[in-house]
Amino acid sequence: MRTDATDRAASTRSARRPTWMLALATVGFAVNFWAWALLSPLGPRFKELLDLSASEQALLVAVPVIVGSLGRIPVGALTDRFGGRVMLPLISAATIVPVLFIGVAGQGSLAALLVGGFFLGIGGTVFAVGVPFVSAWFPPERRGLVVGVFGMGMGGTAISALTTVRLIRTGGSATPFLITAAVLAVYAAVAWFVLRDAPGRTAPAQSTVARLAAAARLSITWQACVLYAVAFGGYVAFSVYLPVYLQSAYGLEQADAANRMAGFVILAVAMRPIGGWLSDRFGSIPVLATVFGVVSLCAAVQAFTPTLMMAGTIAFLTMAAALGAGSGAVFALVAKVAPADKVGSVTGLVGAAGGLGGFVPPLVMGLVYGLFGSYGVGLALLSGVSLLTLVLTVTAVRSTAGRSPAAPPSPST
Repeated sequence: MRTDATDRAASTRSARRPTWMLALATVGFAVNFWAWALLSPLGPRFKELLDLSASEQALLVAVPVIVGSLGRIPVGALTDRFGGRVMLPLISAATIVPVLFIGVAGQGSLAALLVGGFFLGIGGTVFAVGVPFVSAWFPPERRGLVVGVFGMGMGGTAISALTTVRLIRTGGSATPFLITAAVLAVYAAVAWFVLRDAPGRTAPAQSTVARLAAAARLSITWQACVLYAVAFGGYVAFSVYLPVYLQSAYGLEQADAANRMAGFVILAVAMRPIGGWLSDRFGSIPVLATVFGVVSLCAAVQAFTPTLMMAGTIAFLTMAAALGAGSGAVFALVAKVAPADKVGSVTGLVGAAGGLGGFVPPLVMGLVYGLFGSYGVGLALLSGVSLLTLVLTVTAVRSTAGRSPAAPPSPST
């Protein structure tokens, strides 16, 4: 009897472990993204203090994005090699250094902020660690939802948006950075002792370069790169540039603009697991086609700069929901279609494309505003790109997903 009870307890712990690993990885994603996004809410403040131009301000908030994006390529391959149990606490610990540098010594000049922002990009690479880590703990039919739940960690940017400006006003310029560094340190320690890789994980025999080359030869890799560059790239672009846009286009105060950006982020975050769940239920292709159609329509509406209440608010919130769902649907597709031993490498490449997709629009928007005094052209470009991505989804991506040996049966079979 005692043996039966012991076996049942062990079985219960074993059944719960995937959920605990998912929860802990998601917290790590959120904490690192919180650090990654610290400069975004402070863009207007540094513009005023350091007398930055619009382009310099856009560059300041974009540098961590591009570094965090490109860094996902080697980090994803290293995750295939060493596993998330090593890489998650390592990335978290490494991010502490630039956070402390900016908080203590890096706010006096644009050059110092760019150096700090460059290394702050380390925090943005954590996404390429978490996707293969959590995917390995769950069966293919649940990976869309699971990866979507993990993706909610991108809500760390909302923590930054809601707290950074307030903490500086109440505690001084170093306060948000010191708090974030302390949270990163606690998480890194807990993750090191608690995280475990999924049973049966084996390190690949190929070198990192060989695995990246093999992943790059997969059609789904480059197609997913395009999809994610638009879906997640659109989310990142708005999360870093929306406060600037709202202040310039609608004359909002800094705190009000930051709060509205946080609402955009929270809705996108909430929709990410829903996008994954819908992909499990109906397939990723129909979900993605709907997403890009909605984004194209809403961006076209917003290109005319309608009144913020109600048309502008509805357009932005609808885009937030669509971009969040689309981000979840892309990695539901990757988790199910990419070969199991290349999920980390594919995730790194696709994640890099998403981050780069977020790097370019703020620069374009700053340039467009400088030339025309309006953001309408930039939003019209987003509408056109989304429409082209819709066409790609229902043609080439549908064909690739359908013939992939790793693809699961459609929900109707």
